[in-house]
Amino acid sequence: MVNNLKNINKKTIQDININKKRILLRTDYNVPLDTNGNISDDIRIRESLPTLQYLIENECKIYICSHLGRPNGKIIKKLSLKPVCKRLSELLNKPINLLNMHNEITDTDTDTDTDTINMLENVRFNKEEEENNPNFARKLSNIADIFVNDAFGTAHRAHASTTGVTKFIPSVAGLLFSKEIKILNSLLDKPEKPFTAIIGGAKVSDKIGVLDNLINIAQNIIIGGGMAYTFIKAEKLILKNIDIADNEIKHAKYLIEKSKELNITINLPKDVIVTKEFQENAKFRNVASNNIKTNELIMDIGDESILKFKDILNNSKTILWNGPMGVFEWKNFSNGTYQLANHLSNLKNVTTVIGGGSTAEVFGKLNLENYISHISTGGGATLEFLEGKILPGYASLLNN
Repeated sequence: MVNNLKNINKKTIQDININKKRILLRTDYNVPLDTNGNISDDIRIRESLPTLQYLIENECKIYICSHLGRPNGKIIKKLSLKPVCKRLSELLNKPINLLNMHNEITDTDTDTDTDTINMLENVRFNKEEEENNPNFARKLSNIADIFVNDAFGTAHRAHASTTGVTKFIPSVAGLLFSKEIKILNSLLDKPEKPFTAIIGGAKVSDKIGVLDNLINIAQNIIIGGGMAYTFIKAEKLILKNIDIADNEIKHAKYLIEKSKELNITINLPKDVIVTKEFQENAKFRNVASNNIKTNELIMDIGDESILKFKDILNNSKTILWNGPMGVFEWKNFSNGTYQLANHLSNLKNVTTVIGGGSTAEVFGKLNLENYISHISTGGGATLEFLEGKILPGYASLLNN
């Protein structure tokens, strides 16, 4: 099974009459904040603008619902949506009214003013949200005629504001949600070949499902990040200092053997950047993958690996990237990730898809977002979609 969703067509805001309706709009404004509480990357807010503009043009009364961080059902001041509210107001050039408590609005709210957009305070301040409490879901749905889910990044969660509300009012996808599904579906269905998947990150266990699915689709799989440990060890190279679960090594071996059967190439780093300590300013060296000392840690891919991986990308027509090549947050170990990101942005006549999460953050930091075909706003949702799983937040919407 490559993709469970390709034959499911859901209704969007363009398929129904929303003119002058009250809309509960679920967005994914779980944006990164710096130490001062300011938004460090607003791509998720900017990506939601087409849906908002469409609703505004149709004179809808809009109630935006989102979460930020993990307050676990408690009111945490630093996780307030105030900075999001401010930024969205700037982008739309319209006032945004932040409602501090959900009991400020009821089903008796008949105000039809569409000049002001309302935003509900962090929905996860309510413990009933993640419990998918039906009473809380009904309370949310009572303020609207139609529910619009534009939060692809939360589509893998069955929460009150993603699936619970769909039991009470007609529910459709927003433009961003619909775009994400369409692009990822086409990627898994019939990508232009050669198709190369770059898979990085810390552990194989986080990406097992993705690798299991992609090995049936891609012609090349590039492995980087901490998960390269497991594959290197699976190829019987000595990494005595690395404690890797036996089941992960077993699965890596399975994928290596399966790739040979399917004539798929799994490309591992030929060389890596290693240190003796997991510290930002630790001394490091570039060493062949089969020559790592027992007291060294892999922090990035090496120079030879970068050249090898670039050459593979040069000969690809479709590229998916999910997961960094190293500890890119630290300057000394960002070279592999940044080099591939810059190279990817310069490729012509290639479909490039970035699978959200920390990889999307890289392209934001380097201001390369406009040079990529698509950057997913999902993290865990994108991963589960790439595994071929059904996403509850999508499955619960109206069929077309």
